[in-house]
Amino acid sequence: MQLRLEGVAQQAGSQAYLFPMTLAPVPGAVTILLGATQAGKTSLMRLMAGLDRPSAGRVLVDGHDVTGMPVRERNVSMVYQQFINYPSLKVFDNIASPLRLLRKAPAAEIAARVRELAGRLHIDHLLDRYPSELSGGQQQRVALARALAKEAPLMLLDEPLVNLDYKLREELREELAQLFAHGDATVVYATTEPGEALLLGGHTAVLDAGELLQYGPTPQVFHYPDSLRVARAFNDPPMNLVEGRLQGGRVTLAGDISVPVPGAGGHDGPVTVGVRASALRLAGEPGAVAVPGRVALAELSGSDTFVHADTPVGNLVAQFAGVLDLALGEPVSLHLLPEQIYLFDADGRRIHAPRRPGGLAADVPGGAAAAAGAGA
Repeated sequence: MQLRLEGVAQQAGSQAYLFPMTLAPVPGAVTILLGATQAGKTSLMRLMAGLDRPSAGRVLVDGHDVTGMPVRERNVSMVYQQFINYPSLKVFDNIASPLRLLRKAPAAEIAARVRELAGRLHIDHLLDRYPSELSGGQQQRVALARALAKEAPLMLLDEPLVNLDYKLREELREELAQLFAHGDATVVYATTEPGEALLLGGHTAVLDAGELLQYGPTPQVFHYPDSLRVARAFNDPPMNLVEGRLQGGRVTLAGDISVPVPGAGGHDGPVTVGVRASALRLAGEPGAVAVPGRVALAELSGSDTFVHADTPVGNLVAQFAGVLDLALGEPVSLHLLPEQIYLFDADGRRIHAPRRPGGLAADVPGGAAAAAGAGA
């Protein structure tokens, strides 16, 4: 199924929810809508589903204009943040309902499919219960199973795991990634979490304040953000951003810290330097530049330690594997490798990115990703 949104926008009175954008999710693959709350993800999904009509633009399915066609006339399955189940049906019958109503499958096939999906979503022991007897997370898994059972050519998932506990959310992300990889549906999955986008893979569309900023293969968008806005949206923790001046292939930061940037010539002037938290080191490596500072905060998250340090260039956040015992106010030296930094010009456009092993060049232009985002 080829879904294409051409110049769609959504506005109510003077309030713009979506600015004009064109987006064509890759058929049979996963497209992630990544953005903070109120970025426009749900508004865009409602246009895809036929729940709303765009204020401008067209919605095409396999080349046919379906703009304004109601959702009941489209073969779409959708899972919301808040679970929706049939309260009078047991879990088994909730999951089986699309198989019976739409596909009219034989009873044995229905039972096998229901138990397969229930097992994958860890609710096979709940098949004889009613939704009112389940926790919120269990009900959400029932809604997911029913959507998967429908096997619609277009599946829309609006932050479907947000109400689940951390451990189960991690497990189901992996299960969903496998289910999507072996399915034929075009899947659109909305999330606020960059880590979820990276795990699910596919393609990612980065949204911010109703604008489509970039669309392309998820690893490419992550490693080569076209702009500061994309870099901010597609990092957790946020990318460290500090002001500097590029001159003759070197960036000068506050505190007279100078960093050589191979391949960044021809862009002299003020720049914003971006460094991922995971790219900073406590111990120096050959060619690394030291940035002195003091520990402002050290926090544990899972098996990693996040160190916030006050430095001459500003507050920096570094991510280290394992548990580190660092006292507040303790002197610390963070080391960055020149080949790991990003550069953005005064207009926020990326002008330099780290070279990825076996990947694109460090100075890959943003235009390619921008064209993909426009559905060109």
